[in-house]
Amino acid sequence: MTALSRFIATVGYVGYLRPAPGTWGSLAGLILAVPVIHFGGLYALALGMVIVLVIGHWATKEVTRKGPHDPSEVVIDEVLGQWTAVIPCVQLYSASTAWTVSATGFPLDEFWLSMGLAFLLFRLFDIWKPWPVSMADRHESPMGVMVDDWLAGMMAAIALFAITAALGLADFRVALW
Repeated sequence: MTALSRFIATVGYVGYLRPAPGTWGSLAGLILAVPVIHFGGLYALALGMVIVLVIGHWATKEVTRKGPHDPSEVVIDEVLGQWTAVIPCVQLYSASTAWTVSATGFPLDEFWLSMGLAFLLFRLFDIWKPWPVSMADRHESPMGVMVDDWLAGMMAAIALFAITAALGLADFRVALW
């Protein structure tokens, strides 16, 4: 294991925060997603997800070489899952309004609300681990570590698409562009 692999696997050592390192890793993923969405949109987010998957797999493999297959400090998989969960948020992003705040000082537009909901939904599916997340979680390999969170993120994204469509914030035709 190298210092670089540990740095990547723990997302800049965020994985050492307690309690609930997975939640801290998800929060780090959410924060890192905002500039990616702002500057590059959906395509940059998709490219970032591929990069996180490849580099995260390598870092996880290095860190777990002589220890447990999914140590709690490895949270790069949470970044992949959280970035997957925020895919529906991209359609709600508007560079002209996303940075505005209400009179109370809190950002209240649909983008920020959807980001918060994406965070909560991802944590729900990542902790609950319904099938197929639970199936991927049982694979004791670096790819299993990455894929179970990606699947939890997919489930969160699908739920978020449905919620935003039901609330009239978006429709599937717009969301898929």
